[in-house]
Amino acid sequence: MNFDYSPEEETFRQEVRTWMEANAPRDPSGIATGMRIGKETQFAWEKKLASKGWLAYTWPAEFGGPGFTPVQRDIFDAERARAGAPSVIPFALMMLGPVLMKFGTPEQQKRFLPRIASAEQVWCQGYSEPGSGSDLASLKTQAVRQGDKYIVNGQKIWTTQAHWAHWIFCLVRTSGDGSKQQGISFLLMDMNTKGIEVRPIVTIDGHHHLNEVFFTDVEVPVENLVGVEGQGWTIAKYLLTHERTAIAGVGDSKRQLRWLSETVARDPALKDSPHARRRIAELEVDLLALEYTNLRTLDRMAKGHSPGPESSGLKIKGTELQQGISEAQLEFGGLQAMPWGQDVEGEPVYRAASTRYNFLRACTIYGGSNEIQKNVLAKVLIGL
Repeated sequence: MNFDYSPEEETFRQEVRTWMEANAPRDPSGIATGMRIGKETQFAWEKKLASKGWLAYTWPAEFGGPGFTPVQRDIFDAERARAGAPSVIPFALMMLGPVLMKFGTPEQQKRFLPRIASAEQVWCQGYSEPGSGSDLASLKTQAVRQGDKYIVNGQKIWTTQAHWAHWIFCLVRTSGDGSKQQGISFLLMDMNTKGIEVRPIVTIDGHHHLNEVFFTDVEVPVENLVGVEGQGWTIAKYLLTHERTAIAGVGDSKRQLRWLSETVARDPALKDSPHARRRIAELEVDLLALEYTNLRTLDRMAKGHSPGPESSGLKIKGTELQQGISEAQLEFGGLQAMPWGQDVEGEPVYRAASTRYNFLRACTIYGGSNEIQKNVLAKVLIGL
């Protein structure tokens, strides 16, 4: 394939860059270097993207998106990262949206997709449970049908932004017959429903972005079932291919590595260090290989193919690279990498490096652990 952008794509890149430079949130809290932002800043940013018609930038025009090509989506995300703007909350836009487009009823599509694209609804994902993470099919949260509703009981864990979300999409067990995969269904639930309780989890990076979610006799209308009963595992696998492709995070890794390179170049103790130059060069080579692999995936998608096993490869290499860059930031930053360190004008800036490092210890786990992804690749590509 040709890795050069066409004149039309270069024009599009400049349009996005100009808009991002004018509209991206300023960086008072270190967004660009890995700090997390608050709910108000995140929601205001997504509203601004929605007003431009770019919030659902991966969606086709027929469902309320801008109709970007796969390459335009990649350009958009790269320019968003270059500007230091936060990424969008992915659960509705990158995961649920494609699921509703493929498996949802017309009524569900009409009810939910416009509200997601306009930033009116924020969603979270109810997949993992205590004891059911990598072995997701062992989940135990039950949904028992009673007339025109389901009664849901159980628990989800590691639920990102559940304390912000208006709705949650969940995998639930609707049957114990057959294999454990056959008894799983996909339900949509309003987070304000009686019987749903959210408890915070503060992680090693010092932030509250994860939660436990408990369901006690929660009543969910039958029309909130996506697909048919027992189809949840098929839907979950489809959703996860989109999630894993997004987790690769090429745009954000490019920004983080550029920031590291520029900072090291200003540091008298590091700018002439052979070790530092070699470390950065190795990361640049790995990032270039990841970017080209991502572009090949985008080329296949542009020809009408859905993400396949290559999404697992992108997830593996992308998250390993994110960890590698954060490790270098922490190593080169030394004492300045401490989260309580203050910036000194004219001195190298390693703000929040340890916070980012701690958070990214988990990136090889979420979205399906890298060990599981290697098993997926072995099974699909070489038949093991």
